[in-house]
Amino acid sequence: MSDGRVSVVSKVAVVTGAGSGVGRAVALELLEAGWSVVLAGRREEALAETARLAGGGPPAPVVPTDVASPERVEALFAAARERFGRLDLLFNNAGSFGPRGVALPDLTYEDWRSVVDTNLTGAFLCAQAAFRQMRDQEPQGGRIINNGSISAHAPRPDSVAYTATKHAITGLTKSLSLDGRRYRIACGQIDIGNAATEMTERMSAGVPQANGEVAVEPVMDVADVARIVRHMASLPLEANVQFATVMATAMPYIGRG
Repeated sequence: MSDGRVSVVSKVAVVTGAGSGVGRAVALELLEAGWSVVLAGRREEALAETARLAGGGPPAPVVPTDVASPERVEALFAAARERFGRLDLLFNNAGSFGPRGVALPDLTYEDWRSVVDTNLTGAFLCAQAAFRQMRDQEPQGGRIINNGSISAHAPRPDSVAYTATKHAITGLTKSLSLDGRRYRIACGQIDIGNAATEMTERMSAGVPQANGEVAVEPVMDVADVARIVRHMASLPLEANVQFATVMATAMPYIGRG
């Protein structure tokens, strides 16, 4: 095309937090399925590694982004629009757990604010930018998938900031799902428990339990999460997985703690 855009021959996704963990796995799964994927995250080198791991096919654009910054988020979606002309999917995935092992009375305001800014405000800013683009494009519509957590249902010890934001993501998902109906914008949420990523490496050494003990917890392959996100993304806009929970089968979630 003369304006520098590529012709739209596949669906277009923006994946935040694409430099590692669940975001990287989902980005690679979508690329393998033929999607055009814009890779967003804080660390340019990690995003470039995700793009390299994708192997053949057109290179995935890398857009370093701080999702807590309205200006950087606007720049991300402008870059996606300039490159591909439309947006079919946002995987709203960027997130932070915050400091580990800090009891609620000792959590600083700065640490609380950092988690809220990334997990909640960042998710809102990305969803808002995606919503605007999906509303205004032709043909109208698209899908937003928010990454929640098992913590959106039940907390871990010493996780007040992370847990509070993941409960808030559920409210964000419901509001987006309702407000998007008139514009053919579907919104769902995936709640993940113990996918094997850098964030869950500590599971193999033992993590605090509700009864005060420390125990090793089972994990699952992050690729299984990615396949579920791909399925959610591949549905026609007339169908929506509103909430999906995927977890290591034997993790301590179902049952008394």
